[in-house]
Amino acid sequence: MPPPPAPPVAPPPLERRGTALTGVEVAVAVAGFAALCVLVLTKATAMLEPDDYAYQASIVGLSHGQFLLTTAQYHALSRLLGDGGQSIPQWVHLADGKWISQKNPGYPFLAVPFYLLGGSTGLRVAPLFYGALACAALFFGARRWLGQWGGSVAVLLFCTSGAALTFAWRPTTESFTDASLVAAGAGLLLWTLLAVEASSRRRLVAGLGAFVALGLAAVTRYTDVLELGVAVLAALVFARRARLPWSTVAAWLGVVGAFGVLVLTFDALVYGGPLETGYSAGLITFSLSAILPNVAHLPLDLVEVMPMAVVGVVAVGWIAWRALAPEWDPVTAHPWSVAERYRDAAVGGSLALGWAAIWGLYLAYTWTEGQRVGSDPVHVVRFYLPALGLIALLGAWALVRFPVAVWVGVVGALLGFGIASFHVMSALGAGGPGGWLGPGGFGGLGSGGSGGPGPFPRGPAS
Repeated sequence: MPPPPAPPVAPPPLERRGTALTGVEVAVAVAGFAALCVLVLTKATAMLEPDDYAYQASIVGLSHGQFLLTTAQYHALSRLLGDGGQSIPQWVHLADGKWISQKNPGYPFLAVPFYLLGGSTGLRVAPLFYGALACAALFFGARRWLGQWGGSVAVLLFCTSGAALTFAWRPTTESFTDASLVAAGAGLLLWTLLAVEASSRRRLVAGLGAFVALGLAAVTRYTDVLELGVAVLAALVFARRARLPWSTVAAWLGVVGAFGVLVLTFDALVYGGPLETGYSAGLITFSLSAILPNVAHLPLDLVEVMPMAVVGVVAVGWIAWRALAPEWDPVTAHPWSVAERYRDAAVGGSLALGWAAIWGLYLAYTWTEGQRVGSDPVHVVRFYLPALGLIALLGAWALVRFPVAVWVGVVGALLGFGIASFHVMSALGAGGPGGWLGPGGFGGLGSGGSGGPGPFPRGPAS
């Protein structure tokens, strides 16, 4: 008589037992972020796109307590910025007669405290501050997942690309800040899902921090709602295996709901409808027909400015293959367990989904379809920057499987490419959707200014 079939085995929990944290690991991560700061702050700023001028105007206006401007205030702000009282790029005239930037509203609120504290010099710290939050979250999330050196490598990959350096250098655009908020959310959520031995309160608070960061990213760039959605999906799918109480997940979802209500209410009050934005109808469009033209020229340009994407792609393929592979790794000759394969497939699959979501969306962006990106990549690579932290985590998974000398060499080469790319992109000119309408200064006091808010009338209604 044959023996009865064995009962089904539940998937193992999501957890990682790492080695003790060392000061050297922390020092390497801090050195990577410090190198980014030095490279960014030792190069004079420049305004490369109309987006810079639109955000600059919003930040200066908000520093005076003005977000919706009357016509008198709008022309006064334009004169303050050096445009002679004429048009501010990418600002729109609303039906009620007020003026506002067409950009998504989040970044000026995140940046204005730094402008109030130190003028244009203080403003340069804004993207670096959010970058520091991202590095801290990536470090602890990656180390929890990958063990020794995982956090250090993730931070180094995040900080060394030409795209990261270029957009961290531009404090009047939102790109590095929203990418940092996505990275911070990913790192915190990764730590929370894997830290099964931590107290319920710590995991609740860390998860709340993750969803606040992702919510702020979505308010800063509306399309980052895709990353927020992937995080919600991961929390729901893996909550039981991560040994999370449903009350904790419900609290996180409450934060997501609050951000949703905030954005829908803002759009309804300001733009006239919960699904309206500052962009005119038809300006921002996505189409399947744009995918092939974008694929024809974008991948090489993206690799030039984010070469660690190659390591990330290798990691995704390696993780996917390993999920169906034998019990040992033919590349490193290390054995692996069912629990390790399941954990890596769950985490890697979630990160890859978030990466694919944002890059897949913008491969269908019609505006980039006709751009000659090879000679001027700065105007389009910014759309792909939100995946930077996710790529760094995946790349770290692959690199820590090799001896330290190997990944140090790879990171060193990536840094060299990043610095070269940074110097090329930071010298490029203005362009982008929404039009370019001429000169303006930095920080509201003319080109290269370093002062704080200047005179700005509260003005009569237009």
